[in-house]
Amino acid sequence: MNTAFKAYDVRGEIPGQINTPFAYRFGQAVAFELKPTSVVVGHDMRQDSPAFAHAIAQGLLDSGVDVLPLGQCGTEEVYFQTDHCQADAGLMVTASHNPNNYNGIKMVLKGSRAATRDNALQPLESLIYSDRKFPSVSDYSKRGMLAPQLTRDRYVERLLRQVAGMDLKPFKIVCHAGNGCAGPVIDLLEEHLPFQFIKVDHTPDPSLPNGIPNPLLPEKRARASEAVRQHGADLGLAWDGDFDRCFFYDEQGRFVEGYYLVGLIAQTMLRSQPGGTVLYDPRLTWNTIDAVESAGGIAKLCRTGHAFFKQMLREEDAIYGGEMSAHHYFRDFSYCDTGMLPWLAVVAELSASGKRFSELVEERIRAFPCSGEINFTVSDAKLVQQAIADHYSPAYPTVETIDGLSMAFDDWRFNVRASNTEPLLRLNVEARNDADLVAAKVAEITGLIHSV
Repeated sequence: MNTAFKAYDVRGEIPGQINTPFAYRFGQAVAFELKPTSVVVGHDMRQDSPAFAHAIAQGLLDSGVDVLPLGQCGTEEVYFQTDHCQADAGLMVTASHNPNNYNGIKMVLKGSRAATRDNALQPLESLIYSDRKFPSVSDYSKRGMLAPQLTRDRYVERLLRQVAGMDLKPFKIVCHAGNGCAGPVIDLLEEHLPFQFIKVDHTPDPSLPNGIPNPLLPEKRARASEAVRQHGADLGLAWDGDFDRCFFYDEQGRFVEGYYLVGLIAQTMLRSQPGGTVLYDPRLTWNTIDAVESAGGIAKLCRTGHAFFKQMLREEDAIYGGEMSAHHYFRDFSYCDTGMLPWLAVVAELSASGKRFSELVEERIRAFPCSGEINFTVSDAKLVQQAIADHYSPAYPTVETIDGLSMAFDDWRFNVRASNTEPLLRLNVEARNDADLVAAKVAEITGLIHSV
């Protein structure tokens, strides 16, 4: 079956896997399986996203479900409004950082709880790819109601609470929205904050003239980095298309790996909520564990992916969770990920400390150097992982398989895992106080991968 259903969302090619009839049937299936009274629906800036969101909404309305439309927005706005409006589910049409010929749907349940394979995605997948004909409401009075488009007022208020009462310094900040959806939110925040924003590729543009916004890719970082140096900015920010991920550049224009932001934000959160639990993903771990424990917190491992983090944050009542891929989750944001609260937390820390951004992260980078994520296209990810495991097992490393393969030695460790959203194998390597060792081990594992 050529399914568009992945581990924690829906993602597929247009039109073979994702198309307007699929979107309409998805809305019908949500109505049939979850029996919601109301559902929040939003979409990103991609060319096909408005039509797919309209089709989902129509499927819901034809099934007697009220629709609360957000229009073009960020994924976190769907999360926020689903909880705020006490809707029974939230659906966001977005392919995030996938190529232009992809689209998809991210989903949360009532209270913005995670939609997982067990509680939603697998039943929906079975329904959509079955021969079942869904009932349609014939009595007009029983059709769902399309509410007026939701405003952003409450959402912006929530963001500003993150820095309420703080003595924020008048920083100069580069904002690289990549022609995605983040720009309009920055515009709304701008009038309330003392910052000078330098806006790069700021306006949402469905043609994506500069390509897919995905600052995890090194080739996508040059515009923001150059703008930071050109304008003498204090820091730079960048987002992906649906801005559920936030990326950082220091005042020198250097890209700061998301890994180090997890530890920094965790320490900031633990100062106001001492002893709290912080979740981290298995790709890169040592810096986060050290940062959390040195701040008196409890660090716990969580499987990579927004559905898994949302679920475990609730189970552990964790105050914060961070993935090195730049997803940051906050307990007081419905346990969901947001691309706006992380940078507000960082500028608050910069204001309070009086330090430059590079000073906040440099010591951690030296203590725990890492490779950043390296992607490989392989025909058989399991075969490659097994070959790597066989190569290193004689050295008796500590092995973890919660997500892909992690092996830890005394002075270095690595994680290699198949992507949940793309046909890629992803490698991350870290060490203790030895950047040369990281480079050597990256070369070594790369050779192993290419030899399989």
